[in-house]
Amino acid sequence: MLATLRRLPYEGAMRGDSFPHPSLERSHMARRNKIYEGKAKILYEGPEPGTIVQYFKDDATAFNAQKKDVIEGKGVLNNRLSEFFMTGLNQIGVPTHFIRRLNMREQLVRACEIIPLEVIVRNFAAGSLSKRLGIEEGTQLPRPIVEYCFKNDELGDPLVTEEHIAAFGWASQQDMDDILSLALRVNDYMSGLMYGVGIKLIDFKIEIGRVYENDYPRLIVADEISPDSCRLWDIETGKKLDKDVFRRDLGSLTDAYSEVARRLGVIPKTANVVKPTLIN
Repeated sequence: MLATLRRLPYEGAMRGDSFPHPSLERSHMARRNKIYEGKAKILYEGPEPGTIVQYFKDDATAFNAQKKDVIEGKGVLNNRLSEFFMTGLNQIGVPTHFIRRLNMREQLVRACEIIPLEVIVRNFAAGSLSKRLGIEEGTQLPRPIVEYCFKNDELGDPLVTEEHIAAFGWASQQDMDDILSLALRVNDYMSGLMYGVGIKLIDFKIEIGRVYENDYPRLIVADEISPDSCRLWDIETGKKLDKDVFRRDLGSLTDAYSEVARRLGVIPKTANVVKPTLIN
């Protein structure tokens, strides 16, 4: 999402019974300076230096935006779920860009320079890994596998090696050591959290940002962590609770994300997801 932002300074209580319409929430944002709009989020200048407001859209895309739709409530759920995961990581000492949630669709985050890589951690075979290596989906891998993709939508975010990363100067060797450590710590946290609510963490992707503290560079987890960026399967049934529901036309994406949010206690278990009432 943030490939074009790698040279920009990206810093980068819901009841669950209704979702506000995005057009209503955007009305007060017209006065802000928009920095960037991606497939799933919009970034605005923050209220304080070194901050950015991250707005979660209802847009859903797949297959490098070849498949598109608008799923009412998706942005609200991703905002709350990303807040939940980022807050948990901060609490266990994994640094993130997250500062606080502002409202149903927005959160305040730290400005940082995004390293132009998608960092993918795989615990089970699925998606492109299954296609590339001919491994049946759902097969547990011998150990977590970390892969890297160059963030470039026009090229389809191609898979790259550490040799490419070093040769093109996207990250130093020390950066790569830190990125690997961050990715595996996120995996440990997310795997345990999901297992506790009966969900299997198949794989996920994160983005890493660079901030400077007293002129010393530090890497942090940025962008978002949500069902948009994870594969989540019910442990008992194998039911998919992530964006594969949209990719493969398996049902309601909002229902799937709401199920994850309910199990984690982000929204009440009895909450009903209904369409918003429009105000003229």
